[in-house]
Amino acid sequence: MAVGIFDSGLGGLTVLQAVTERLPDVPVVYLGDNAHTPYGTRDADDIYDLTTKGVSRLFEAGCDLVILACNTASAAALRRMQESWVPTDKRVLGVFVPLIEALTQRDWGDNSPPREVSVKHVALFATPATVRSRAFQRELAFRAVGVDVEAQACAGVVDAIEEGDMILAEALVKSHVEALKRKMPEPDAAVLGCTHYPIVEEYFRVALGDGVTVFSQPDLVAASLANYLERRPEMKGSGTVSMFLTTGDPARVSDQATRFLRRRIDFHAA
Repeated sequence: MAVGIFDSGLGGLTVLQAVTERLPDVPVVYLGDNAHTPYGTRDADDIYDLTTKGVSRLFEAGCDLVILACNTASAAALRRMQESWVPTDKRVLGVFVPLIEALTQRDWGDNSPPREVSVKHVALFATPATVRSRAFQRELAFRAVGVDVEAQACAGVVDAIEEGDMILAEALVKSHVEALKRKMPEPDAAVLGCTHYPIVEEYFRVALGDGVTVFSQPDLVAASLANYLERRPEMKGSGTVSMFLTTGDPARVSDQATRFLRRRIDFHAA
């Protein structure tokens, strides 16, 4: 009954931590494609190929349901996967929809026409590939009208986080927030559209200042997953053991993950 979580690197650990806190009895298999991180600067076909390989490995591990805890993969590959690749007895879900449901205050499964919502000016911080895809804007348009979205491609932030260089990460966050504010001086809300960004969420909050509601994904995704499994318990899969897999160097990734989560994490070769 394992659930799979896939990410291009370490950012998805923020989602994993929220999921295991919310669903402590559900085994989780985490796969980080650390050998190919970051995805944010790759083209859509490359992202699709890497993502399908990773998800296939999680299917092999007994996961019938896989969460793409990577906004870039969700933006660039998920729709294509769902339309032509995912087997009928499996499910692959992304991380955008729970975020947008929270932003627009729409309940799960609410398929009513898009309507006006309280938030009017949204700042989106994401990887270059996610910004290029316009997937966030497309999903938002299904649920809301009259919302102005200004997207900022945050080049370098994921790399700095993966390398553990928090001084550089803070400087980059400040620079990207300043760049966005030149285009949208007074956003109502800010969306952290990358699962790495909760690690530096406080930097975003400080740079944005008071009065901006910050939407971060891990807790929203965990709540959405709990709701989904309550309605579809058969999707928990056949796996019974939690594990951490990586395409990178297991020792190095284990040390990085341990630093991020502040508890010992042991990765194994995928």
